[in-house]
Order: sequence, then C-alpha cells, then structure tokens
Amino acid sequence: MNSNKVLVVDDDEVIRKVVVSYLSEAGHTIYSAADGHIAEEIIKKEKPDLVITDVRMPEKDGIEILNYVKSLDSSIPVILMTAFDDVDVTINAMQLGAYDFIEKPLEKDRFIFIVKRALETRHLSERLEVISSETVDMEKPCEQLIGKSEAIHNIIKEIGRISSNRVTILIEGESGTGKEVIAKFIHYCGVTKNEPFIGVNCTALTDTLLESELFGHERGSFTGADREKKGRFELAGKGTVFLDEIADMSPSLQAKLLRVIQEREFERVGGEKTINMGARVITATNKELAKMVEIGKFREDLFYRLSVYNIKVPPLRERKEDIPELTVHFLNEINRELHKNVRKIPYDVIEFLQNRSWIGNVRELKNAIIQAVILSSGEVLEKEHILLEEHRNADVNPRDLSLAAIEKEHIKYVLDKVNWDKKKAAKILGISRQTLYAKIHHYFISPG
Repeated sequence: MNSNKVLVVDDDEVIRKVVVSYLSEAGHTIYSAADGHIAEEIIKKEKPDLVITDVRMPEKDGIEILNYVKSLDSSIPVILMTAFDDVDVTINAMQLGAYDFIEKPLEKDRFIFIVKRALETRHLSERLEVISSETVDMEKPCEQLIGKSEAIHNIIKEIGRISSNRVTILIEGESGTGKEVIAKFIHYCGVTKNEPFIGVNCTALTDTLLESELFGHERGSFTGADREKKGRFELAGKGTVFLDEIADMSPSLQAKLLRVIQEREFERVGGEKTINMGARVITATNKELAKMVEIGKFREDLFYRLSVYNIKVPPLRERKEDIPELTVHFLNEINRELHKNVRKIPYDVIEFLQNRSWIGNVRELKNAIIQAVILSSGEVLEKEHILLEEHRNADVNPRDLSLAAIEKEHIKYVLDKVNWDKKKAAKILGISRQTLYAKIHHYFISPG
C-alpha cells in the first residue's frame, strides 16, 4: 500500500521541521512549504491526502490555502495550526470545511491521533460510493414518499386508488412516521393537486382558537375579533384540509366537525351565513380511534365519517429496509440546507442505523442525521457523530430545536459526562481543544 502524501505549510522553519519529524516517524511521504504560493503549486501537482497548514502567514494565510484545497478537491482534509486564541478564525475555518484545529505548541500524541483520523476519513471517502447529489424537486411532493419496503409500496398503491376522488381519509400511525407526508402525497398526486393544502394541528390550539381557525369568525364575535377572518375550511376551497392529531379534539368541536362532513356546510363563529365546504378532509392520529370510541372518548358517528378510507402507517422498526433510502434522502436535503458536503455513508453506519429501534420513527432518524452532518468534518457520515435520542432530554421535542441548539446540547452533554475534562471531551467529539473552546465561548456553555 502506498504511503500517505502529507503537505506541511508553515513559515516558521522550526515548527515545520517538528511537524515533518512527527509525520516521518509514522511513515508518510512528506512535502513542506514555507509559504502559501509554494503550497498551492505542490497541492496542484501532487494532490496530497492531507494538508496541515499554519493559520497566520504572510501573503497567503491558512484560510486561503483551505479555500484553494476545497476548490480543487473537497474530500482532502485540511488541518489548521495556530498559536492564537482566535475564536472568529476558528469558527470561520470550520464553516469553510476545515477538518480540525491544532493549537501550538503541539502535543505529539494528540497531533498524531488527529492526523490518523483525518487520513482514515480521506481513504474511507475514496472507497465509498458517492451518494447522488441530484436534488429532489420540492415542487413535486409526489416524489417525497421515500422507501422501498412492501409497506410503503402498499401505501402508494392505496393512494393510487383514492387520490382520484375526494373520499374522507383517516391516517393512523405512531408519532414521527410521516402521516403528514402521506396526506400531502394524496393531495398533490390526485384531483386536488392544483388546489390549496391547509393543515391544522388540533393539539396546538385551545378550543376557542381551534374553532376560529377551522370555521373563521365575524368581526366582533368575541374579544379580540377586530376583523372578519376566513377559516381553514373556507381557505381550502376545493383542496384538502388536513387535521392532525384529531383524537385530541374536544367533544363540542367533534360535533361541529361531524356536521361539516355530513352537510358539507358551516357558519363562521358569530355568523349566520351558511358557507359551502368543497374540500376533501384528511385526518391523522397517533392513537387508536376505534379504542377511543369504545371507551367513550371519541364520537362513534364521527369516527365512521372520518374513516371512510383508513391508511395505517407502520413504525420504522417494522420497515428497516427503508432506512438506507431515507438516510440518503435526508442527507441530500440537509446538505442543501446547511451548505455541507457530507455525501458518503460507510456500510457499517447503514447497518448501525438499521439495527436501531427508532422509537421516534422517521422524525428521530432525520434528527440523528442532522446532528451527524453538523458534527462531520469531511464528506463521510461517521458513526461516532450520530447522537442517539436517549442522550437528550425526554421533555424536549427535536422539532423545537434549532440546528445550533442541537450542536450546543450535544457538546454540553459530552462535557457533563466527562466532568468538564476538556481534553477528554475534545477527543470524544473528534475536535481539537481549540475548537472546543471556541464552541463553548460561542454558545455560552457552562457547567451545571
């Protein structure tokens, strides 16, 4: 096997010789440059497996070299060295795709460890299949139902039977299984595709507000109603009204919804004018409505009206063959949103994902991929960057967290686990202490 080609760039001859000696001991083929111009010539000619460069140099600095490397080959890892506690430079370099930061004076063992990992990532990247970077057309929601399992194929066939008419549909499945995705699939792939899709979460609003949202209200109908407002049934026209978590709707609203579905008409709150309802109604729940009917928690007549056609969505643990395709889909989507280039997945990572139970289903899987992409330094999705759902506060819904909050939470979790031993934390996180200090400072993370 050929030795690795490593380029060392530093205007300080002493530092350069120290780094070269460390790398030579490890059996690498070493190139060195005293400035950025020479470095760029070597990079262009030799295409090294790794570039290690000082940050602050005259004429061309380390950030410029980083940009040059990434413009030629984004898979070449770049490690930056600095003797300066420059938080802004650190954050900027990581955003531009630097593999890691190493602070001077160098700790030999830590330096060798980071170099080894960077080269492993590089060679892993070369061996893996490249994930298609073709983006899914977001204007074509019919492409958004992802999976090759028999369960997904059966759901697609069911949708084919019902999307050409306006039959009322009930979608049942655990939280995070993608019930809203299926509702949109039905809407955009059938007779309603050119009409509005209007969604309402029945748990997110009080009874009064939910009634106003659904049916609209007249000016002065209640305190704060200073103008006329159209409801979701009216706004949907001949499209689709999607009512999520329908099981949480109060008995009084259940009665009003029953009338809308039976009579195809309603009045705004505080109004007398009858308005025709032309929309298709799709509802979803993570509870078993039939059992709720049995114990008197849900109206039987409404249940039968809602479940003219019933689609049951199996949990992700029962269709694990969909995980590779879902992972690739999410990875492409997240790369676009975060301007990242994590596009290769080792087979052992896919196996790891498929062996998980995924209590939070597809939503939990997507959240794990987001976290891993944030923490990845190169093109490869690495297993150690996958933050499992058990690690986070059970009371926190991942959908309520920003991407920055996810990273902050993971860093604090690791720091707390090692009693704030920053050297250990940096090793677990796969970043240098310099980078860790920068993130602690940036996120205002503190013990406790």
